[in-house]
Amino acid sequence: MTDLAKTDRPRTPVLDRVTLPSDLKGLSDRELRQLADELRAETISAVSVTGGHLGAGLGVVELTVALHAVFETPRDKIIWDVGHQCYPHKILTGRRDRIRTLRMGGGLAGFTKRAESPYDPFGAGHSSTSISAALGFAVARDLGGDPGDAIAVIGDGAMSAGMAFEAMNNAGHLGKRLFVILNDNEMSIAPPTGALSTYLTRLYTGGPFQELKAAAKGAVSLLPSPMQEGARRAKEMLKGMAVGGTLFEELGFSYIGPVDGHDLDQLLPLLRTVRARADGPVLIHAVTKKGKGYAPAENADDRGHARGRFDVLTGQQAKAKSNAPSYTSVFARALIDEAGRDDRILGITAAMPDGTGLKQFAERFPRRTFDVGIAEQHAVTFAAGLAAGGMKPFCALYSTFLQRGYDQIVHDVAVQGLPVRFAIDRAGLVGQDGPTHAGAYDIAFLSNLPGFVVMAAADEAELVHMVATAAAHDAGPIAFRFPRGEGTGVEMPERGEILPIGRGRMIAEGHSVAILSFGTRLSEAMAARESLSARGISPTIADARFARPLDRDLILKLAAGHDALITLEEGAVGGFGSHVAQLLADEGVFDRGLAFRSMVLPDRFIDHDAPYAMYDDSALNAAHIEAKVLEVLKIGQLDRRA
Repeated sequence: MTDLAKTDRPRTPVLDRVTLPSDLKGLSDRELRQLADELRAETISAVSVTGGHLGAGLGVVELTVALHAVFETPRDKIIWDVGHQCYPHKILTGRRDRIRTLRMGGGLAGFTKRAESPYDPFGAGHSSTSISAALGFAVARDLGGDPGDAIAVIGDGAMSAGMAFEAMNNAGHLGKRLFVILNDNEMSIAPPTGALSTYLTRLYTGGPFQELKAAAKGAVSLLPSPMQEGARRAKEMLKGMAVGGTLFEELGFSYIGPVDGHDLDQLLPLLRTVRARADGPVLIHAVTKKGKGYAPAENADDRGHARGRFDVLTGQQAKAKSNAPSYTSVFARALIDEAGRDDRILGITAAMPDGTGLKQFAERFPRRTFDVGIAEQHAVTFAAGLAAGGMKPFCALYSTFLQRGYDQIVHDVAVQGLPVRFAIDRAGLVGQDGPTHAGAYDIAFLSNLPGFVVMAAADEAELVHMVATAAAHDAGPIAFRFPRGEGTGVEMPERGEILPIGRGRMIAEGHSVAILSFGTRLSEAMAARESLSARGISPTIADARFARPLDRDLILKLAAGHDALITLEEGAVGGFGSHVAQLLADEGVFDRGLAFRSMVLPDRFIDHDAPYAMYDDSALNAAHIEAKVLEVLKIGQLDRRA
């Protein structure tokens, strides 16, 4: 690989000749191998500047080169599942000049994005969607839509999700020409779990094993030479053994593999052969290594999955110092504390033990921790079964991933009134991961469910209390949400207190206008109050704590004692503020002349940027709260003079 120690930018003489994938057609196979080395170096260099998902992209460099060299993109559609691995693809598809703007405001998205390039035929951000989308492209092609082949590139972790198998089953039934590349790196974000992982491991630890339906027809000579002997062996072995690609063959796919996903001498002739001959769905099982070619990533526990800016030579990440713990770590410690006193408390995650804090919980209580893989629907119903069986399951999911289990939340949890505890991480806007990962909708889609308790922590101390409250609540489902990042630095309690259900708290008494906050915008409301005090205005500030059930007494008291009431939340319209408005309308408060405003996320998807900038774009920072107070008091717009 190019020596990155000699320069800030690697030397890339072959890559410099590539602007679009069509430029790969004029390169020899030897040059394509050199291109792969340079592409890996360029990816490392770029992510060292921007931060981002490193390991996944490094694992598919050769595969990226091979796909673009063999297929005719963008006529042929490469659909990257999730999109963590798409940075090398972006470099080869006309975006190299902007690759050092990844995940920055106004820069390239960290995932594939249709609006960004015609080479991104389908947007991603969540896993296990690629095969369904690719099948849609294939059927559209055969019905007179966009021409070209559809190629889904899906990881072994994403393949464990039910949606992937639903798509495989349908694709096999339809028999359409379709290519699925199973990128098997033995690791998604966390080590894989489940029977499928064991099955795939058995395939490539049992020795060379490749099979193509053409081999059974005597066409072994059409295969790349390294695979010919394996194909002959496969033909014999398949006569009496239920191994190899049997699972995929039964779903109607021609199975090829496992093949070395880092060996272009295998990948190039293989892809050329199947592209020329395939007449139905084909699955190519490529074994790769996450973080390939960069030792700090290869040696990391997560194989370099997500990185901040880092030093290329050492791999050392630059991290901002903070005196406050992260919300995720606070949740983990609080849950461990509660579980130490109650052996019925369990932790469930869907392939995100690090991100949700359950890795620490698992270290203390391994038999009470369950990573179900990328299967949020199963996670929710599994938790429902545990709750029905007398346990206290905490289902810890990011807000954006909880969306994937909504039917199960309604049907299996809420309708039955089961006491599942939902710990909702990454609530609100999450920064560089952008709209696919924003936690914008959980307030709305949970607080409309009968019997649900929905809480939001205003700071890290409140989060500790909400963990304790959830642990003690056996009357039905309960959820609490908290954001990504560090807390506010408040004094932490030694032990969580059980909060009275549906009761908020007064923070600061004032007059004329009241601000009722739900979640961590409370600190911004307090900053706005401090600024307004220079104008002689002292709003009342209250922390709702609960979106369901609402604190009726607190809300009606605020409405009766003030000329105006403003609600504030890190969620979309239809959430906390909407429920408050419904209560006020039902009670006839608006008839008495109360001015009411609800500050929510805007009715649009918000592009990636720094979190503060995203909240600025959403008009939810202190200056916007101050302006809203002045608006409802009819004093005029905020004076922005120095």
